[in-house]
Amino acid sequence: MQKARLRKEMLQKRLGYEAADISRKSRQIAANFFGHFSLEDIKAVHVFLPIRLKNEIDTWPIIRKLQAEYPHIQVIASVSDLQEFTLTHHWLLPETELVENKWGIPEPRGAEAIPVEKIDMVLVPLLAFDQQGHRVGYGKGFYDRFLELCRPDTLKVGLSLEEPITAITDIHPGDTALDFALTPTHIYKFGN
Repeated sequence: MQKARLRKEMLQKRLGYEAADISRKSRQIAANFFGHFSLEDIKAVHVFLPIRLKNEIDTWPIIRKLQAEYPHIQVIASVSDLQEFTLTHHWLLPETELVENKWGIPEPRGAEAIPVEKIDMVLVPLLAFDQQGHRVGYGKGFYDRFLELCRPDTLKVGLSLEEPITAITDIHPGDTALDFALTPTHIYKFGN
């Protein structure tokens, strides 16, 4: 299936979920995350902050547990440049002030910038993904550009409310595949 059609269908499906469904599925994804990954060697995790108006996965259960129980891990969130479609990355502390940008994305204000090469793991928001680890986001390329800048050994972990489709048919050279995808009920590993 092509990305544009998939993007439209999955966003419409996600907007149909009740808040209680998003909360339950988000907690299940968080449980899968902490149950699957050994975080001993991870020093910095980039986490997307949920856009509530788009019924995104609530990543706050992951963020809070990382901050409370994994003091050796820096939690990092992005600030979007809406003209250049790029991201800068900032340390997210419990006391960090968050401000929504014009697209409704919460972003850290006044937080310390972190170089992308320090990031060991990226939690990637997904509208959809396929059985090969290709992904569909909102179509602006923010994460494509970001993931290209990451170290080759940075783990790319997609978070999805839905299970994978068989194949996304319009993959481009700039598309970076995931290493893992987590859904409420499954953990998928891609590549080697």
